[in-house]
Amino acid sequence: MGVIKLKNIKVFSYHGCLDEEGKIGSDYRVDLKVYGDLSHSAKTDKLSDTIDYVHLNKIVKEEMAIRSKLLENVAERILKRIMDELIMVQKAKVDVSKINPPIGGNVAMVTVSRTKSR
Repeated sequence: MGVIKLKNIKVFSYHGCLDEEGKIGSDYRVDLKVYGDLSHSAKTDKLSDTIDYVHLNKIVKEEMAIRSKLLENVAERILKRIMDELIMVQKAKVDVSKINPPIGGNVAMVTVSRTKSR
């Protein structure tokens, strides 16, 4: 089993329960970790034999562009697409973080973590 990590994908989006969040948006950070058998691609050196991290990044950016009230919903959509589109992925973990959330305190970020396995 091998691991591919995408760390600190920076996205500006419009998630949140407050109407203001849907209008002004905010900064988000997404961290992704996927597990799969990378032994074949390690030998062949072919992109077609591995989990394409460009495809992973595309999924994250597209799903982050769709407004949701809850980060849990965004995380679930990201995981579902990964499992649907990248058959080599056996397990995936995503962390979706809202930077400087509007919660009335000095909080750097709020993070929701979700994991999905085949």
